Amino acid sequence: MADSSTASSHPVVPAHEDRPVYVIGGGPGGLAAAYALRARGLRAVVLEKSDRVAASWRRHYDRLHLHTTRRLSALPGLAMPRSFGRWVSRDNVVRYLEKYSEHHQLEIVTGVEVSRVEPAPDGIGWLLHATGGRELTGSAVVVATGYNHTPRVPDWPGRDAYTGELLHAGQYRNAKPYAGRDVLVVGVGNTGAEIAVDLVEGGASRVRLSVRTAPHIVRRSTAGWAAQFTGILVRRLPVRLVDRMAVPMAKISVPDLSEHGLPRPGTGLYSRVNEGSIPVQDVGLIDAVRKGRVEVVAAVEAFEDGKVVLADGSRIEPEAVIAATGYVRALEELVGHLGALDARGKPVVHGARSPRAAPGLYFTGFTNPISGMFRELAVDARKIAKAAARHAERDQATR
Repeated sequence: MADSSTASSHPVVPAHEDRPVYVIGGGPGGLAAAYALRARGLRAVVLEKSDRVAASWRRHYDRLHLHTTRRLSALPGLAMPRSFGRWVSRDNVVRYLEKYSEHHQLEIVTGVEVSRVEPAPDGIGWLLHATGGRELTGSAVVVATGYNHTPRVPDWPGRDAYTGELLHAGQYRNAKPYAGRDVLVVGVGNTGAEIAVDLVEGGASRVRLSVRTAPHIVRRSTAGWAAQFTGILVRRLPVRLVDRMAVPMAKISVPDLSEHGLPRPGTGLYSRVNEGSIPVQDVGLIDAVRKGRVEVVAAVEAFEDGKVVLADGSRIEPEAVIAATGYVRALEELVGHLGALDARGKPVVHGARSPRAAPGLYFTGFTNPISGMFRELAVDARKIAKAAARHAERDQATR
Protein backbone atom coordinates (compact mmCIF):
# COMPACT_ATOMS: atom_id res chain seq x y z
CA MET A 1 0.00 0.00 0.00
CA ALA A 2 1.43 3.34 -1.01
CA ASP A 3 1.30 6.35 1.25
CA SER A 4 0.97 10.00 0.38
CA SER A 5 4.74 10.45 0.27
CA THR A 6 4.80 8.65 -3.08
CA ALA A 7 3.07 11.65 -4.65
CA SER A 8 6.42 13.31 -5.25
CA SER A 9 8.19 10.30 -6.75
CA HIS A 10 8.37 11.97 -10.17
CA PRO A 11 10.32 15.17 -10.89
CA VAL A 12 8.24 18.25 -10.38
CA VAL A 13 7.16 19.78 -13.69
CA PRO A 14 7.56 23.57 -13.70
CA ALA A 15 4.16 25.21 -13.83
CA HIS A 16 2.43 28.40 -12.75
CA GLU A 17 1.12 27.87 -9.22
CA ASP A 18 -1.93 29.94 -10.08
CA ARG A 19 -2.81 27.60 -12.95
CA PRO A 20 -3.32 24.12 -11.56
CA VAL A 21 -4.89 21.23 -13.38
CA TYR A 22 -8.58 21.39 -12.54
CA VAL A 23 -10.39 18.09 -12.10
CA ILE A 24 -14.15 18.43 -12.43
CA GLY A 25 -15.88 15.83 -10.28
CA GLY A 26 -15.06 14.25 -6.91
CA GLY A 27 -15.98 10.66 -7.71
CA PRO A 28 -13.55 7.76 -8.17
CA GLY A 29 -12.36 8.96 -11.57
CA GLY A 30 -11.67 12.49 -10.40
CA LEU A 31 -9.93 11.43 -7.20
CA ALA A 32 -7.74 8.90 -9.02
CA ALA A 33 -6.78 11.52 -11.62
CA ALA A 34 -5.94 14.07 -8.92
CA TYR A 35 -3.63 11.63 -7.14
CA ALA A 36 -1.92 10.57 -10.36
CA LEU A 37 -1.41 14.19 -11.43
CA ARG A 38 0.18 15.07 -8.12
CA ALA A 39 2.41 12.01 -8.40
CA ARG A 40 3.69 13.58 -11.61
CA GLY A 41 4.48 16.82 -9.83
CA LEU A 42 1.43 18.75 -10.99
CA ARG A 43 -0.88 20.63 -8.68
CA ALA A 44 -4.38 19.21 -9.07
CA VAL A 45 -7.53 20.83 -7.66
CA VAL A 46 -10.74 18.80 -7.57
CA LEU A 47 -13.94 20.81 -8.01
CA GLU A 48 -16.99 18.96 -6.64
CA LYS A 49 -20.47 20.45 -6.89
CA SER A 50 -21.85 18.65 -3.83
CA ASP A 51 -20.66 19.06 -0.26
CA ARG A 52 -18.74 15.75 -0.16
CA VAL A 53 -16.78 13.42 -2.39
CA ALA A 54 -18.45 10.30 -3.82
CA ALA A 55 -21.77 12.10 -4.20
CA SER A 56 -23.21 9.76 -6.85
CA TRP A 57 -22.21 6.66 -4.90
CA ARG A 58 -24.05 7.94 -1.84
CA ARG A 59 -27.25 8.10 -3.91
CA HIS A 60 -27.16 4.53 -5.21
CA TYR A 61 -29.58 1.92 -3.88
CA ASP A 62 -28.70 0.24 -0.59
CA ARG A 63 -27.93 -3.29 -1.76
CA LEU A 64 -25.53 -2.28 -4.54
CA HIS A 65 -22.15 -3.99 -4.61
CA LEU A 66 -19.36 -3.63 -7.11
CA HIS A 67 -19.61 -6.31 -9.79
CA THR A 68 -15.82 -6.28 -9.95
CA THR A 69 -13.47 -7.80 -7.40
CA ARG A 70 -12.03 -5.80 -4.53
CA ARG A 71 -8.43 -6.44 -5.60
CA LEU A 72 -9.04 -5.16 -9.13
CA SER A 73 -11.13 -2.18 -8.07
CA ALA A 74 -8.58 -0.20 -6.06
CA LEU A 75 -7.50 3.22 -7.26
CA PRO A 76 -3.81 4.15 -7.61
CA GLY A 77 -1.89 4.43 -4.37
CA LEU A 78 -4.32 2.78 -1.93
CA ALA A 79 -5.57 -0.79 -1.70
CA MET A 80 -9.11 -1.58 -0.60
CA PRO A 81 -9.20 -3.23 2.85
CA ARG A 82 -9.60 -7.02 2.85
CA SER A 83 -12.39 -6.58 5.39
CA PHE A 84 -14.56 -5.21 2.59
CA GLY A 85 -14.88 -8.70 1.13
CA ARG A 86 -14.63 -9.77 -2.49
CA TRP A 87 -17.65 -7.77 -3.70
CA VAL A 88 -17.48 -4.33 -2.14
CA SER A 89 -20.72 -2.77 -0.92
CA ARG A 90 -21.90 0.72 -1.78
CA ASP A 91 -21.25 1.97 1.75
CA ASN A 92 -17.72 0.60 1.71
CA VAL A 93 -17.05 2.19 -1.67
CA VAL A 94 -18.03 5.53 -0.13
CA ARG A 95 -15.78 4.86 2.88
CA TYR A 96 -12.92 3.97 0.59
CA LEU A 97 -13.28 7.13 -1.50
CA GLU A 98 -13.42 9.27 1.64
CA LYS A 99 -10.30 7.56 2.96
CA TYR A 100 -8.60 7.89 -0.43
CA SER A 101 -8.98 11.67 -0.48
CA GLU A 102 -7.81 11.95 3.13
CA HIS A 103 -4.91 9.52 2.78
CA HIS A 104 -3.48 11.34 -0.20
CA GLN A 105 -4.39 14.78 1.17
CA LEU A 106 -5.99 15.74 -2.11
CA GLU A 107 -6.89 19.36 -2.73
CA ILE A 108 -10.68 19.34 -3.02
CA VAL A 109 -13.05 22.29 -3.20
CA THR A 110 -16.70 21.35 -2.59
CA GLY A 111 -19.84 23.28 -3.44
CA VAL A 112 -18.42 24.44 -6.78
CA GLU A 113 -20.16 23.48 -10.01
CA VAL A 114 -18.45 24.24 -13.31
CA SER A 115 -20.89 25.31 -16.01
CA ARG A 116 -18.59 25.98 -18.95
CA VAL A 117 -14.98 25.42 -20.01
CA GLU A 118 -13.39 27.57 -22.68
CA PRO A 119 -9.88 28.55 -23.78
CA ALA A 120 -8.22 31.08 -21.51
CA PRO A 121 -8.18 34.61 -22.96
CA ASP A 122 -4.37 34.68 -23.12
CA GLY A 123 -4.31 31.39 -25.02
CA ILE A 124 -2.61 29.49 -22.20
CA GLY A 125 -4.74 26.81 -20.61
CA TRP A 126 -8.45 26.95 -19.82
CA LEU A 127 -10.97 29.29 -18.25
CA LEU A 128 -13.65 27.63 -16.11
CA HIS A 129 -16.92 29.38 -15.31
CA ALA A 130 -18.29 28.17 -11.99
CA THR A 131 -20.94 28.90 -9.39
CA GLY A 132 -20.91 32.23 -7.63
CA GLY A 133 -19.49 33.96 -10.68
CA ARG A 134 -16.12 32.29 -10.23
CA GLU A 135 -13.68 32.31 -13.14
CA LEU A 136 -10.84 29.86 -12.66
CA THR A 137 -7.84 29.53 -14.96
CA GLY A 138 -6.15 26.17 -15.22
CA SER A 139 -3.27 24.76 -17.20
CA ALA A 140 -5.35 21.68 -18.09
CA VAL A 141 -8.78 20.25 -17.28
CA VAL A 142 -9.89 16.70 -16.50
CA VAL A 143 -13.63 16.15 -16.87
CA ALA A 144 -14.71 13.40 -14.47
CA THR A 145 -18.37 14.21 -13.90
CA GLY A 146 -19.32 10.59 -14.35
CA TYR A 147 -21.34 8.14 -16.41
CA ASN A 148 -24.36 8.45 -14.11
CA HIS A 149 -24.76 12.22 -14.19
CA THR A 150 -28.36 13.12 -15.03
CA PRO A 151 -31.26 10.62 -14.74
CA ARG A 152 -32.97 9.85 -18.04
CA VAL A 153 -36.68 9.04 -18.18
CA PRO A 154 -38.07 8.48 -21.69
CA ASP A 155 -40.70 10.94 -22.85
CA TRP A 156 -43.39 8.28 -23.11
CA PRO A 157 -46.73 9.51 -24.49
CA GLY A 158 -49.00 10.32 -21.55
CA ARG A 159 -46.16 10.29 -19.04
CA ASP A 160 -46.79 13.82 -17.77
CA ALA A 161 -50.48 13.10 -17.16
CA TYR A 162 -49.82 9.83 -15.35
CA THR A 163 -50.95 10.14 -11.73
CA GLY A 164 -49.45 6.89 -10.46
CA GLU A 165 -46.10 6.63 -8.73
CA LEU A 166 -43.31 6.97 -11.28
CA LEU A 167 -39.69 7.40 -10.27
CA HIS A 168 -36.25 6.97 -11.78
CA ALA A 169 -34.04 4.18 -10.44
CA GLY A 170 -31.70 6.86 -9.13
CA GLN A 171 -34.37 7.69 -6.54
CA TYR A 172 -34.79 4.08 -5.43
CA ARG A 173 -33.11 3.15 -2.14
CA ASN A 174 -34.57 -0.13 -0.96
CA ALA A 175 -37.68 -2.32 -1.15
CA LYS A 176 -39.24 -1.27 2.15
CA PRO A 177 -41.71 1.28 0.65
CA TYR A 178 -42.87 -1.35 -1.87
CA ALA A 179 -43.59 -4.26 0.43
CA GLY A 180 -46.95 -5.79 -0.50
CA ARG A 181 -47.22 -3.67 -3.66
CA ASP A 182 -47.34 -4.36 -7.40
CA VAL A 183 -44.27 -2.84 -9.03
CA LEU A 184 -43.12 -2.52 -12.64
CA VAL A 185 -39.39 -2.07 -13.27
CA VAL A 186 -38.60 -0.66 -16.72
CA GLY A 187 -35.23 -1.62 -18.16
CA VAL A 188 -33.10 -4.73 -17.83
CA GLY A 189 -29.62 -3.37 -17.40
CA ASN A 190 -27.70 -4.23 -14.25
CA THR A 191 -29.61 -1.63 -12.24
CA GLY A 192 -33.07 -2.76 -13.34
CA ALA A 193 -32.23 -6.43 -12.86
CA GLU A 194 -30.88 -5.88 -9.35
CA ILE A 195 -33.77 -3.65 -8.27
CA ALA A 196 -36.24 -6.27 -9.48
CA VAL A 197 -34.51 -8.91 -7.34
CA ASP A 198 -34.36 -6.52 -4.39
CA LEU A 199 -38.12 -5.91 -4.65
CA VAL A 200 -38.84 -9.64 -4.69
CA GLU A 201 -36.66 -10.26 -1.68
CA GLY A 202 -38.12 -7.21 0.04
CA GLY A 203 -41.69 -8.48 -0.11
CA ALA A 204 -43.28 -6.77 -3.11
CA SER A 205 -46.51 -8.60 -3.97
CA ARG A 206 -45.76 -8.63 -7.70
CA VAL A 207 -42.70 -7.62 -9.69
CA ARG A 208 -42.72 -7.22 -13.45
CA LEU A 209 -39.68 -6.36 -15.53
CA SER A 210 -40.24 -4.49 -18.80
CA VAL A 211 -37.74 -5.53 -21.46
CA ARG A 212 -37.29 -4.01 -24.91
CA THR A 213 -34.16 -5.92 -25.94
CA ALA A 214 -33.13 -9.17 -24.27
CA PRO A 215 -29.75 -8.71 -22.57
CA HIS A 216 -26.74 -10.95 -22.36
CA ILE A 217 -26.63 -12.40 -18.86
CA VAL A 218 -23.42 -13.65 -17.26
CA ARG A 219 -22.64 -15.16 -13.89
CA ARG A 220 -20.74 -12.73 -11.70
CA SER A 221 -18.48 -15.60 -10.69
CA THR A 222 -18.23 -19.24 -11.75
CA ALA A 223 -16.26 -21.65 -9.57
CA GLY A 224 -14.40 -18.67 -8.14
CA TRP A 225 -13.55 -17.21 -11.55
CA ALA A 226 -14.98 -13.67 -11.72
CA ALA A 227 -16.56 -12.49 -14.95
CA GLN A 228 -14.26 -9.49 -14.70
CA PHE A 229 -11.23 -11.74 -15.25
CA THR A 230 -12.67 -12.86 -18.57
CA GLY A 231 -13.49 -9.27 -19.47
CA ILE A 232 -9.87 -8.25 -18.94
CA LEU A 233 -8.53 -11.18 -20.98
CA VAL A 234 -10.76 -10.64 -24.01
CA ARG A 235 -11.11 -6.86 -24.22
CA ARG A 236 -8.35 -6.49 -26.82
CA LEU A 237 -9.35 -9.50 -28.91
CA PRO A 238 -11.29 -9.10 -32.17
CA VAL A 239 -14.98 -8.43 -31.55
CA ARG A 240 -16.19 -11.27 -33.75
CA LEU A 241 -13.91 -13.77 -32.02
CA VAL A 242 -15.19 -12.79 -28.57
CA ASP A 243 -18.78 -12.96 -29.84
CA ARG A 244 -18.20 -16.53 -31.02
CA MET A 245 -16.45 -17.55 -27.81
CA ALA A 246 -19.28 -16.16 -25.68
CA VAL A 247 -21.97 -18.37 -27.24
CA PRO A 248 -20.89 -21.77 -25.82
CA MET A 249 -19.91 -20.15 -22.52
CA ALA A 250 -23.42 -18.70 -22.16
CA LYS A 251 -25.07 -22.04 -22.95
CA ILE A 252 -22.99 -23.76 -20.29
CA SER A 253 -23.38 -21.19 -17.53
CA VAL A 254 -26.79 -19.57 -18.11
CA PRO A 255 -30.04 -21.51 -18.63
CA ASP A 256 -32.33 -20.74 -21.56
CA LEU A 257 -34.98 -18.34 -20.27
CA SER A 258 -36.88 -18.06 -23.56
CA GLU A 259 -40.09 -19.53 -22.17
CA HIS A 260 -39.96 -16.90 -19.44
CA GLY A 261 -39.64 -14.00 -21.89
CA LEU A 262 -35.84 -13.64 -21.98
CA PRO A 263 -34.56 -15.36 -25.14
CA ARG A 264 -30.87 -15.49 -25.85
CA PRO A 265 -29.83 -12.32 -27.72
CA GLY A 266 -29.39 -12.53 -31.46
CA THR A 267 -26.40 -10.20 -31.46
CA GLY A 268 -22.96 -10.97 -30.05
CA LEU A 269 -21.98 -10.12 -26.50
CA TYR A 270 -18.95 -8.02 -27.36
CA SER A 271 -20.72 -6.35 -30.28
CA ARG A 272 -23.35 -5.20 -27.79
CA VAL A 273 -20.64 -3.97 -25.42
CA ASN A 274 -19.21 -1.79 -28.19
CA GLU A 275 -22.69 -0.34 -28.67
CA GLY A 276 -22.77 0.59 -24.97
CA SER A 277 -24.76 -2.37 -23.66
CA ILE A 278 -22.94 -4.14 -20.82
CA PRO A 279 -23.98 -7.73 -19.95
CA VAL A 280 -26.20 -8.16 -16.91
CA GLN A 281 -24.27 -9.79 -14.10
CA ASP A 282 -26.56 -12.21 -12.32
CA VAL A 283 -27.21 -11.43 -8.66
CA GLY A 284 -30.39 -13.48 -8.44
CA LEU A 285 -32.32 -12.54 -11.58
CA ILE A 286 -32.00 -15.95 -13.26
CA ASP A 287 -33.57 -17.80 -10.33
CA ALA A 288 -36.21 -15.13 -9.82
CA VAL A 289 -37.29 -15.34 -13.47
CA ARG A 290 -37.25 -19.15 -13.55
CA LYS A 291 -39.42 -19.32 -10.44
CA GLY A 292 -41.85 -16.70 -11.76
CA ARG A 293 -41.08 -14.27 -8.98
CA VAL A 294 -40.01 -11.70 -11.58
CA GLU A 295 -42.33 -11.63 -14.60
CA VAL A 296 -40.84 -10.41 -17.86
CA VAL A 297 -43.19 -8.21 -19.90
CA ALA A 298 -42.92 -6.20 -23.13
CA ALA A 299 -41.43 -2.74 -23.47
CA VAL A 300 -43.36 0.29 -22.24
CA GLU A 301 -44.92 2.31 -25.06
CA ALA A 302 -47.14 4.83 -23.28
CA PHE A 303 -49.22 5.78 -20.25
CA GLU A 304 -52.97 6.05 -20.74
CA ASP A 305 -55.92 6.37 -18.34
CA GLY A 306 -53.79 5.46 -15.35
CA LYS A 307 -52.45 2.34 -17.04
CA VAL A 308 -49.16 1.39 -18.66
CA VAL A 309 -49.43 0.44 -22.32
CA LEU A 310 -46.93 -2.22 -23.42
CA ALA A 311 -45.50 -2.89 -26.88
CA ASP A 312 -47.56 -6.08 -27.27
CA GLY A 313 -50.77 -4.09 -26.82
CA SER A 314 -51.46 -5.22 -23.28
CA ARG A 315 -52.23 -2.77 -20.49
CA ILE A 316 -51.18 -3.17 -16.90
CA GLU A 317 -51.86 -1.15 -13.79
CA PRO A 318 -48.96 -1.41 -11.35
CA GLU A 319 -48.97 0.57 -8.14
CA ALA A 320 -45.48 1.92 -8.83
CA VAL A 321 -43.24 2.23 -11.88
CA ILE A 322 -39.46 2.40 -11.46
CA ALA A 323 -37.64 3.55 -14.58
CA ALA A 324 -34.19 1.95 -14.73
CA THR A 325 -33.65 3.74 -18.02
CA GLY A 326 -30.16 5.07 -17.56
CA TYR A 327 -28.54 8.47 -17.48
CA VAL A 328 -27.28 11.16 -19.80
CA ARG A 329 -23.79 12.59 -19.52
CA ALA A 330 -25.01 16.21 -19.81
CA LEU A 331 -21.72 17.53 -21.16
CA GLU A 332 -23.11 19.74 -23.91
CA GLU A 333 -23.15 23.01 -21.97
CA LEU A 334 -19.81 22.26 -20.35
CA VAL A 335 -17.68 21.35 -23.38
CA GLY A 336 -20.01 20.87 -26.35
CA HIS A 337 -18.67 23.98 -28.07
CA LEU A 338 -15.11 22.64 -28.07
CA GLY A 339 -15.57 19.87 -30.61
CA ALA A 340 -15.12 17.34 -27.82
CA LEU A 341 -18.39 15.39 -28.14
CA ASP A 342 -19.87 13.07 -30.72
CA ALA A 343 -23.46 13.12 -31.95
CA ARG A 344 -24.63 11.21 -28.85
CA GLY A 345 -22.97 13.61 -26.42
CA LYS A 346 -20.15 11.21 -25.60
CA PRO A 347 -16.53 12.45 -25.48
CA VAL A 348 -14.75 11.69 -28.75
CA VAL A 349 -11.66 10.60 -26.82
CA HIS A 350 -10.87 9.50 -23.29
CA GLY A 351 -7.84 8.87 -21.13
CA ALA A 352 -4.54 10.31 -22.32
CA ARG A 353 -5.92 11.70 -25.56
CA SER A 354 -7.31 15.21 -25.91
CA PRO A 355 -9.71 16.34 -28.65
CA ARG A 356 -7.77 17.67 -31.63
CA ALA A 357 -9.04 21.20 -31.14
CA ALA A 358 -8.73 21.13 -27.34
CA PRO A 359 -5.23 20.16 -26.18
CA GLY A 360 -5.01 19.79 -22.42
CA LEU A 361 -8.63 18.72 -22.04
CA TYR A 362 -9.08 15.14 -20.80
CA PHE A 363 -12.02 12.85 -20.04
CA THR A 364 -12.33 9.89 -17.69
CA GLY A 365 -15.25 7.72 -16.61
CA PHE A 366 -17.40 8.01 -19.73
CA THR A 367 -16.97 4.44 -20.94
CA ASN A 368 -18.39 1.31 -19.36
CA PRO A 369 -15.79 -1.40 -20.02
CA ILE A 370 -16.32 -5.11 -19.35
CA SER A 371 -12.94 -5.14 -17.63
CA GLY A 372 -14.34 -3.04 -14.78
CA MET A 373 -15.04 0.66 -14.36
CA PHE A 374 -12.79 1.22 -11.31
CA ARG A 375 -9.94 -0.69 -12.90
CA GLU A 376 -10.12 1.41 -16.07
CA LEU A 377 -10.42 4.64 -14.07
CA ALA A 378 -7.13 3.73 -12.40
CA VAL A 379 -5.49 3.01 -15.76
CA ASP A 380 -6.84 6.23 -17.27
CA ALA A 381 -5.68 8.30 -14.29
CA ARG A 382 -2.06 7.31 -14.82
CA LYS A 383 -2.29 7.91 -18.58
CA ILE A 384 -3.91 11.31 -18.12
CA ALA A 385 -1.26 12.38 -15.59
CA LYS A 386 1.54 11.35 -17.93
CA ALA A 387 -0.05 13.21 -20.85
CA ALA A 388 -0.75 16.31 -18.73
CA ALA A 389 2.86 16.40 -17.54
CA ARG A 390 4.07 16.29 -21.14
CA HIS A 391 1.59 18.99 -22.06
CA ALA A 392 2.92 21.17 -19.22
CA GLU A 393 6.50 20.64 -20.37
CA ARG A 394 5.62 21.66 -23.92
CA ASP A 395 3.71 24.65 -22.62
CA GLN A 396 6.71 25.78 -20.57
CA ALA A 397 9.02 25.31 -23.55
CA THR A 398 6.97 27.69 -25.69
CA ARG A 399 7.10 30.52 -23.17
